[in-house]
Amino acid sequence: MARLPDIHDYDVALPGGGSLRARLTGRTGGPLVVVAGGISADRRPATCAQGRGWWDWAVRPGGPIDLDRVAVLAIDWLPGTGGGADAPVTTQDQATAVAAALELLGRPVADAWVGASYGGCVGLAFAERFPQRLGRLIAISAPHRAHPAATAWRGVQRRILQLGLDAGREGEALSLARQLAMTTYRTTEELDLRFGDAPAPPEPGAPHAVCDWLIARGRAHAATADTRRQIALLDSLDRHRVSPERIAVPLTVIGFTDDRLVPIEELRDLAARAPRLTRLIEARSIFGHDAFLKERELISRALHDALLPLTLRTGIAA
Repeated sequence: MARLPDIHDYDVALPGGGSLRARLTGRTGGPLVVVAGGISADRRPATCAQGRGWWDWAVRPGGPIDLDRVAVLAIDWLPGTGGGADAPVTTQDQATAVAAALELLGRPVADAWVGASYGGCVGLAFAERFPQRLGRLIAISAPHRAHPAATAWRGVQRRILQLGLDAGREGEALSLARQLAMTTYRTTEELDLRFGDAPAPPEPGAPHAVCDWLIARGRAHAATADTRRQIALLDSLDRHRVSPERIAVPLTVIGFTDDRLVPIEELRDLAARAPRLTRLIEARSIFGHDAFLKERELISRALHDALLPLTLRTGIAA
């Protein structure tokens, strides 16, 4: 069995009131790396005794984000489970929450931020707001603004969720909204490869094979998600906007040409306008927006290259 890393959970008091949960894991005295994922991610990217992490292949001892060499900080996104938000929650609000978590640790400067999807958007907001408190940023499938097409899809999801709240059918609404989301995360190529030759169901109106897959993914999501919180986080994604010219930290941008939620043109624009671009990595992937979860070899190489200067600087052997 793989060795599990030590973990330390914290309650972080926020400047405007309220609190959130944060987790520190890995080599406590090593370079500090913030790891942040999509809106369904939480403070558990690494596997621990309580369960599997959402990015367990990347954040582990000996992994691309090597817990034997670095300390990893991750948070539970605002708002907390069980409630929505009286006011919009922005990526800047999440960035301020991470800053508060760093202060609590007594390490106000993060050596690096690895963020994918929403987590990369929050990383961009952090770099814009706190440029002196971040060593470098690796943003994966994370643009400087929400594309109108992505906002359109997420807007339908929010209305499904609100309809579920109004009708007292939250579980069904969470499942349906997630099913719609999955069709935007993945590519037509992948779905054709997986389900293109599947037979039609014998009964009229019965689910096709691709629908069975979506229903299963929706039910799994509904079992753990909170409706009001989901609405707030989808809204937060659509409010996201930063100025690339103000991202004054070394920046690695990773994007996928088949990602429909984050068109590669958006990431090229971000890279072209960022004053301290280190590298722009483009690749194809049949997994579309979910490539950061699925394309292990490419992401592993990119993270190794981006984070290597941290361990070389501190003299930690590979």
